[in-house]
Amino acid sequence: MHGIDSTVTHSSSSALADLGEFGLISRITAGVRTHESVITGIGDDAAVTALSAGMQLLTSTDMLLEDVHFRRVWHDPYRLGRKSLAVSISDIAAMGGSPRWALLSLAIPSDLPLEFIDNFMRGFLTMASENRVALIGGDTCSSRIGLTISVTVMGEQFPDRIVRRAGALPDDDIWVTGTVGDAALGLRLLERGETVSDELLSRLLDPNPQVSAALALAEAGLVTSMIDVSDGVLADYGHIAEQSGVGGCLRLDALPLSAAFRRHTAALPAVPYQLALSGGEDYELCFTAPRSDREKIGDCVKKCGIAVTRIGIVTSSPGVTAVTTDGTPYSAQTKGFNHFT
Repeated sequence: MHGIDSTVTHSSSSALADLGEFGLISRITAGVRTHESVITGIGDDAAVTALSAGMQLLTSTDMLLEDVHFRRVWHDPYRLGRKSLAVSISDIAAMGGSPRWALLSLAIPSDLPLEFIDNFMRGFLTMASENRVALIGGDTCSSRIGLTISVTVMGEQFPDRIVRRAGALPDDDIWVTGTVGDAALGLRLLERGETVSDELLSRLLDPNPQVSAALALAEAGLVTSMIDVSDGVLADYGHIAEQSGVGGCLRLDALPLSAAFRRHTAALPAVPYQLALSGGEDYELCFTAPRSDREKIGDCVKKCGIAVTRIGIVTSSPGVTAVTTDGTPYSAQTKGFNHFT
């Protein structure tokens, strides 16, 4: 597979060994569809794609490692395929871009059945189709330490519509789409061996990148900065604050919590704000915008069928704080997910 410059030097299983390198490539790419922007796709040494006139290229890459980002006992292959692409699409969306092309690389362990690869690719390509993304290449190899998935997504947007983290201004509102904390709560329950509702499990295993809302906001020129919520809204807004040279104050009582989140935590003495603030894996959008545009923002995202909530305000003083209903500072146990702690 072009670009899937595949060198499976050790068999992943007897079935994979029988299939062979190029058989595996053909199997992986069997469902790949053509795209008008792809001039030369899978089958050559490199892909050739055409940017739309006047647009700039956006590129993002993510790795998902078994037993770090996912566990096969919890993640069925179809939804793992979908999520593997969704998390990178979310990065393109967070900059107001349209996702267009993807590269997929897999390091495959010896115990991985071909059926797993088939269902993984079915999920991956379904997510690609839903977002008009073309798979144009990648790589494969054997792995001795579990399944490793690497995805690169490229997108495009007009230069004046690209939204960066560095743009938030003092007195801007801080907004978030959808709800936060569901994926983190789902993971917490799985780790404890407790029953997890379908709503929470879906948010963890099969997130949907907010492409339509991000595009609508970017094209309307309403937002001053934006980021996707992957490590938790506290940490991710913190990146905006740092890049913009501002601070922020988040209101705990304003955090949008789903009905499923509230049901699962109803018996607890207090709402577990830690999960909503710092749990991560939400893949919602956190963005800032002038107060004067509140009504316009509501109208803009309503057309996309997406809910948005104002959760705080940008401050001129550095540092990001969270406060309770009466203004008491809330001390988060962790700021957000960190690979190296």
